[in-house]
Amino acid sequence: MKDIFQKKLLLFLIFVLSLIVVTVQPIATKAEVDIGGESAILVDAETGKILYAKNADTALPPASMTKMMTEYLVWEAIEEGQISWDTTTQISDYPYSISADASFSGVGLTQNVDYTVQELYEAMAINSDNATTIALAELIAGSEGEFVKMMNEKGEEMGLPDFEFVNSTGLANESLGENYPEGTDPNANNLLSARSAALLAYHLIKDYPDALDISSIPETEFDDQIITNWNRMLPHEGVNFKQFYYEGIDGLKTGYTDLAGYCFTGTAKQDGKRLISVVMKTESEAARFGQTQQLMDYGFNQFETQELFPAGYQLEDESTIPVAKGKEDTVEVETSEGFTLPIKNGEEEAYQITYQFDEDKLNEDSELEAPIEAGEKVGTAKLVYDGETDYGYIFGEKSQTVDLVTKGDVEKANWLMLSLGAVGDFFSSMFSTVVDTVKGWF
Repeated sequence: MKDIFQKKLLLFLIFVLSLIVVTVQPIATKAEVDIGGESAILVDAETGKILYAKNADTALPPASMTKMMTEYLVWEAIEEGQISWDTTTQISDYPYSISADASFSGVGLTQNVDYTVQELYEAMAINSDNATTIALAELIAGSEGEFVKMMNEKGEEMGLPDFEFVNSTGLANESLGENYPEGTDPNANNLLSARSAALLAYHLIKDYPDALDISSIPETEFDDQIITNWNRMLPHEGVNFKQFYYEGIDGLKTGYTDLAGYCFTGTAKQDGKRLISVVMKTESEAARFGQTQQLMDYGFNQFETQELFPAGYQLEDESTIPVAKGKEDTVEVETSEGFTLPIKNGEEEAYQITYQFDEDKLNEDSELEAPIEAGEKVGTAKLVYDGETDYGYIFGEKSQTVDLVTKGDVEKANWLMLSLGAVGDFFSSMFSTVVDTVKGWF
């Protein structure tokens, strides 16, 4: 009877243990994300390290995410003194016709009224208004066609890898009718890859961080009306967007057209860490925000920024390099800076350092020649990742490098020591020759 009881107890314990394994294991291993949009990317805003990518180099219509470039050029024009937030302008026939078209859902502009740059920018950045965007483009460049040239030039300057701007708003050119910007194709669309959109966002918030003060406004007043931010992940009050709210979100730009689908370039900051995400061509408003949340959760929960190797780090078997014509025969080398980057949980051991010495600094015997000063660059130290997936950096580099420098000074040996060394080398060489000759006799 006792044996039967013990067997039943054992079977019960096994059953309970199996339930624990089944219920706990999926939670413990659910680290990856599954993005349904056609393209996506997640970037650490401090280092530019890409944490996730899906078809990130495919150029797609970005819809109103295009306006991030218009925003950048407005901030730049203000910085350069070309305009100010208090500069006023009136609405020309072209943006007025766009504003009067109900299909574009504009804020409703009035002609023969002075609007400030501040008012127009807020309507563009918060409510994604198209007409105010065009009005700003005309104010800065004289025409949208000239402004588009500025957009493409700035894209090249930023190093955006996959892009083409044909207007300032993100609308299809064919939607603009006869007003499509001069010098562009009347049937063309703006194009951005997820990588390019993220890099554009990176430059915008790095160069003009105050842009986030405006992009984070849930709603504001414009021309005696309340306009609402299309970024539903912000803390909207009094409206039913609570299901989309995400802690730390303060930007950046939504986008939608029939061709582009629902797009979103988001940025959030938690515990001092900022991430930038892009999702493109998702199927609904809920999808673009839900997929953004997945990316943000993945970045904040699965990565921790760490200094893997500090400044002054030395490889154990390559800590010195030989020196010619010096008072010392070797000099120590070390990294000039530390390697700090976001590391995925459990992958701390997947990184190592390799050295690449500058051949121009070395003689034919791979030696540095004295005199040598401490801190002299002699090559680079490269961070190498041995894990499964490395997405590289938003700037295009695949890995991180820092300077490899000398740790101390090495003075040049005086003429007597150099002479004695030369004599020693001569006799050593001659002795070796004699030995080889004698060996040849036998």
